[in-house]
Amino acid sequence: MEETLIRIWENLLGRADGPLTLRLFLQPTMATLLAIRAGLKDARTGRPPYLWTIFTNPAHRRDLLQQGWKDVGKVFIMATVLDIIYQFITVRWFYPLETLITATVLALLPYLLLRGLVTRFAHVSGVEIERS
Repeated sequence: MEETLIRIWENLLGRADGPLTLRLFLQPTMATLLAIRAGLKDARTGRPPYLWTIFTNPAHRRDLLQQGWKDVGKVFIMATVLDIIYQFITVRWFYPLETLITATVLALLPYLLLRGLVTRFAHVSGVEIERS
């Protein structure tokens, strides 16, 4: 088990070098832009911050998760596909857990953390939110 964890850790750190490194910047950037767009929409419609509502409002949890997946699902799938390609190029094998961790960190985590912060900031700052 310890050897597996060491391999996972080393392989995850190894993604910072080598082929497809640009994805490590582009995918979180895309997730961030989608989170900003969704967070401003939440603020415009008067909804509470996204991640907080997922944890505290079970009645709307399913709808919120579906909406979030609709927003960031393509970025997550792209992160998954690119990580699989990266693994075949560098280690000539596929490690599903590493792919899941990488795609989650690159796509889902920025979206989940920033969408609610954008909503909260827009509410607190009182910035006039332009309707699109």
